[in-house]
Amino acid sequence: MSDEAAAIVPLLAAFDTSAREGHVTRAADQLGMPQSSVSRRIKALEQLIGVPLFQQVGRGVSLTTAGRELHEHTRDLIRELDYAITTVRSHADPDSGLVRFGFPLTLGPQSVPSLLADFHRTAPRVRLHLVQAHGEALAEMVRDGRLDLAVMIPPPDDLPVTVLGHQRLLLHVAITHRLAGRDEIRLSELADEHFVASPPPYHVRKQLESYCKEAGFDPYIAFEISEFDTIRAFVAYDLGIALLPPAEAVVPGVVSIPVTGTSERSIGLVVGTRQPSPAVQRLRDHIVKHADRLLMTTDSPPNC
Repeated sequence: MSDEAAAIVPLLAAFDTSAREGHVTRAADQLGMPQSSVSRRIKALEQLIGVPLFQQVGRGVSLTTAGRELHEHTRDLIRELDYAITTVRSHADPDSGLVRFGFPLTLGPQSVPSLLADFHRTAPRVRLHLVQAHGEALAEMVRDGRLDLAVMIPPPDDLPVTVLGHQRLLLHVAITHRLAGRDEIRLSELADEHFVASPPPYHVRKQLESYCKEAGFDPYIAFEISEFDTIRAFVAYDLGIALLPPAEAVVPGVVSIPVTGTSERSIGLVVGTRQPSPAVQRLRDHIVKHADRLLMTTDSPPNC
């Protein structure tokens, strides 16, 4: 290795993480170091190469043309190196290691913490890096190596998956809503309603639009919010209705009603295409064994 390459290699992690995050502070959080240290490493890399790699955009940063070219050539190298080090360490000590695990925004308040708490008791030296995001974002992170394992609803077709169970979307309405006492609803009855929905990239939003189109109308989206708990809060105030997965915790003032004309969604556990490390395999086996935890909810029809 040349002296120049040897000098650059330690700086590439700061460059790669900042390029992916688009923000130096978030990159510093990811790397577990002060922001000033990340900034110094980026400046040192720019001085070694002789060109600026980032430009300021609002409160974040974006790659310059030279920065994009460098990132295209180095990002896979960084991930290969990270994977190699993680694998060697985990094989040296199968009871430790790092697992990068993702799960959807519709899970988390109870099921995932409970599942991971039990895992931690059996494998206390395995470190978990957790990411919660919508389905397509999780899939991309598995594809490019940023996640080792992810629960997705529904899972993509191009990744290895173990189906853990199924989930059906329910209509959520305020307890004071005219439909609150119904045992079942047809989608065609909702044509004049106002909806509270997640943004267009979310699978739940795509399903809402698809189901409504099949029923003969386009849903009127009165409020668009990414957080599912906030959507349910808006529903509780009777600001609209929502088609959502069952809630994991009781939401005061909200009832859920089965809807005809909808289908179940698969809950899948997706693994990266590489041979999983012992720590990843251990968490995967734990999740498969206790998949029923991910299927437990508090939602039920109002007559139950």
